Amino acid sequence: MFKITKPTAIIATLAALTGGALSAQTEVKIGYALAPDSHYGVAAQKWQEVVEAETDGKFSFRHFPSSGLGGEREVVEGLQLGTVEATIVSTGTLSNFVPATGVTDIPFLFRSLDHARRVLDGPIGQDILAEFDGAGMVALAWGEQGFRHITNNRNAIETPEDIAGMKLRTMENPVHLDAFNAAGAAPTPMAWPEVISSLQQGTIDGQENPLSVIVSVKLDEVQKYLTLSGHVYSPAMLLVSKPFWEGLSDEDKAAFEKGATEAVAAMRAFVDDVEQSGVATLKERGMEVNELTEEQKATFRASIESAYEGYYETYGKELIDQIAATE
Repeated sequence: MFKITKPTAIIATLAALTGGALSAQTEVKIGYALAPDSHYGVAAQKWQEVVEAETDGKFSFRHFPSSGLGGEREVVEGLQLGTVEATIVSTGTLSNFVPATGVTDIPFLFRSLDHARRVLDGPIGQDILAEFDGAGMVALAWGEQGFRHITNNRNAIETPEDIAGMKLRTMENPVHLDAFNAAGAAPTPMAWPEVISSLQQGTIDGQENPLSVIVSVKLDEVQKYLTLSGHVYSPAMLLVSKPFWEGLSDEDKAAFEKGATEAVAAMRAFVDDVEQSGVATLKERGMEVNELTEEQKATFRASIESAYEGYYETYGKELIDQIAATE
């Protein structure tokens, strides 16, 4: 006959008296590429706070910031396998899993943060989120990083000629690669965990990222020049594993959805703040900063016209024009 040891008996008695309150929490492993004090970390913390409050602590979030679970591709693959429950991830990687997301990465497509938010929160953005179901994931909301800018150690950038042959780290994203190739640069796709050491060693000349990333990871410590090019709007996504999602009750799903919505609000507020303060911060840290005029941006846009022909073929000119025309 099975004999209950004293500690087990005590736990069983306490559980009975508390209606099972000592039952184990469900762990939610959440991985993201940046530090806890970044826009990713702020969103992840808000997501956790809301879910815990809505479910009376039924779920325990275990954070893996700063690529603690590997690069973004590895984390997304973990979601598909069900070994990772949640992530906040850039769309740069996601086009390899859900090609429709690539349309949001087209250079010079979005006019402003407000324009991008209206598109992503509207029917176009929601239709893209729905496509993740077929890739073994559930996309709950669009996060945000801001507009991408170029940093490098070679020279200031004012014309496409200034990036000729420049070894620029890009995400593993065909939309970005096509654009920089068309402009004459030498784009180098690379997972984020490798970037800082590659810049330090001179393997690459520069990289491109939103101010939220440039400030958070202190790229000023390894880069001299910052060009405010605003060439690409960079969204993010809040994803959960489909196997994990299918095991949740309707009430728990609603908690995760509410948490994702509030996490996005926190993420966008972070981006709004750093868009205002980030340039001053980087100048104070010693970076040489210049901003492209609208005329200079038009020159860069013209330099990638051949890439746009490919975008029209891949995503449809009608959709791209619809995004551009959204008010």
